[in-house]
Amino acid sequence: MDRVTLGKTGLRAAAVSFGGIPIQRSDAANTKAVVDKLEEYGMNYIDTARAYTVSEEYLGAALAGRRDKFLLATKSMARDRDAMARDIETSLRNLRTDHIDVYQIHNLPIQQIDQVFGPGGAWEALEEAKAAGKVGHLGVTAHNVDALDKMLALHGDKIETVMFPYNIVESQGHETLKRARAMGIATIAMKPLAGGNLEDWALALKYIAASGVIDISIPGMGSAEEVERNAAAAEGFGPLTQAELDRCDAIRRELGSEFCRRCGYCAPCPTGIDIPSNFLMANYAWRYGLGDWARSRYQALAHHAGECVQCGACEGRCPYDLPIRTMLEKVSATFGY
Repeated sequence: MDRVTLGKTGLRAAAVSFGGIPIQRSDAANTKAVVDKLEEYGMNYIDTARAYTVSEEYLGAALAGRRDKFLLATKSMARDRDAMARDIETSLRNLRTDHIDVYQIHNLPIQQIDQVFGPGGAWEALEEAKAAGKVGHLGVTAHNVDALDKMLALHGDKIETVMFPYNIVESQGHETLKRARAMGIATIAMKPLAGGNLEDWALALKYIAASGVIDISIPGMGSAEEVERNAAAAEGFGPLTQAELDRCDAIRRELGSEFCRRCGYCAPCPTGIDIPSNFLMANYAWRYGLGDWARSRYQALAHHAGECVQCGACEGRCPYDLPIRTMLEKVSATFGY
């Protein structure tokens, strides 16, 4: 497996590495089998999160005796210093290690950036953990281009890694990721298979590798077979052929009519519904098989798809002309409200 340097971190990571969301529906034995395959193929970057329920714990057990063969990355939704400090300690315990190579602020929206990077914010705890040797490098993740733009503009000198959606149908962050890379910040593609919507794994991963703005991608893998499939896909990286470019265009046409890119332009909803998050939770249930987890996350949202009053304001703002009202009806039917 080819390795690339992750920007100014200096870390060397496999071009295709591991995303830990699917481990939630796994067990300890299967997680060990997955990590066995990661080690076999040299897929050395492991990404998980405090929010992924048992993922950190299962991975920590599976990494016993071979921690030094992997780069560990995790992330927290904490926004203040004390909560982040607690989460860092929890991650260290769960992962059974004395240091985490990359610790990230998870899914930071634009309205919380000043809080996180300000006095008493979560970034203070990350810097303290780095100074103490508990954390090697600091990063951020986001789903919104404006949020990532603001973080780079205000705090790009502090940020060492960024993780952002990038795939055949989600390239809205291309220019921002290009700028991040030029700043020496490592770029990591989340959702490389568009939440499971892209069935041609090889083409999806090759598209990202050929983008010129992404260092590594981290597809979620829940089985040894998925590791093998992703490793095989990485053997075919190179420039996209015209036939492959045409296939990418066809995929965009196939998914474009009812596929939320989470750009956020539909906001604000008059009834307060976070439309992209409602779609995201439904997609976890539909595509990842994480029904119970998705239901609990959906329940935690302040407003739900069933509250839609069918005003259509969101559809007028959507740059992709999505039938959002109909799509919200499907989400409501999935969760029952």
